[in-house]
Amino acid sequence: MNISVVIPTYNRCELLRRALLSVVAQTLQPKEIIVIDDGSSDATAVMIHDEFPKVSYYRQENSGVSSARNLGIYHATGNWIALLDSDDEWLPEKLALQTAALIAAPESKICHTEEQWIRNGVRVNPAKQYAKPGGRIFKDCLPLCAISPSTVIIHRSVFDDVGLFDTDLPACEDYDLWLRITAKHSVLLIQEPQIKKHGGHQDQLSQQHWGMDRFRIKALQKIIEAGQLSNEHQQAAVDMLLTKAGIYLNGVTKRGKAEEIDYYRQLIKRYVDSYSS
Repeated sequence: MNISVVIPTYNRCELLRRALLSVVAQTLQPKEIIVIDDGSSDATAVMIHDEFPKVSYYRQENSGVSSARNLGIYHATGNWIALLDSDDEWLPEKLALQTAALIAAPESKICHTEEQWIRNGVRVNPAKQYAKPGGRIFKDCLPLCAISPSTVIIHRSVFDDVGLFDTDLPACEDYDLWLRITAKHSVLLIQEPQIKKHGGHQDQLSQQHWGMDRFRIKALQKIIEAGQLSNEHQQAAVDMLLTKAGIYLNGVTKRGKAEEIDYYRQLIKRYVDSYSS
C-alpha cells in the first residue's frame, strides 16, 4: 500500500509541527506527506522548509479546508489517502494497524479509527453517541459526523466514485462526504483510539459558525435529490432532514430571523409533501 498523507493548514504553525511529528513517528512510514497551506501569514512555510524538508509543501490563496484537502488529494501519488487535520496528531501505530486491517479485508476501501478527545489540553471521555461505528454505517452518519477526517485512510478510487469535498460548504464538508461514501461503501473500524483529537481552540470551524445543522441540512438535500440512494436510505435521510430542519426552524423563530423562518417552513412542507412515509 502506497499512502499519501494530506494535511491542510491555515496559520497553525505550532500545531502543524506537532501533527507532522506524529506522522514522522509512525512505525509504518507513508509514501509522502503533503501539506496544503491555505494562505497562512505565520511562519508555516519557514518551519516546514527548515524542519521537514521531505514534506511536499503547496500554498494556495485562502479558499477553505475543502479546497485545501482537494488540492492535496490532486497532488497525491499514492493509491491510499490518509487525512490529518493540522490541529490533531496520530498515535504511532495508526498507519500500521490500518494497513494490516485493509490487507486482511481487500474489498474494503475506507478505514477509520476510534479517537482520544483532548479539550483545552485535558483528556475527556466523549459521550456514547460519539462512539465510532463500523460496517454499513450510512444511517449512523445521518445524525452527526460519525467519522473524523484525521482517522481515515481512503482508497483514491472512492473519490473517483463519489467526488471530493464540497467547496461550497463552509462547514460540515466532512459530514457531506461521509454520507456520499457510506451510501455506497462499507467502513472498516479500528476500535482502539489511534489519534488525539484536539478541541477547544477558537479557530475550529465549529467555533466559527452558528447553527451548524444548516450545513448538514444542505448536505442531506444534496444526497436526497441526487436520487441515488436505496429506498431505505432515502427515507432515513428525509426523516433526518425533517428532524434537523424542524429543530433549526425553532431556533431561527426564537431569534426572529424572518427570511430563514420562511425558507425552512417551505423546505419542510416540500419534503413532507414529496416524501411522506
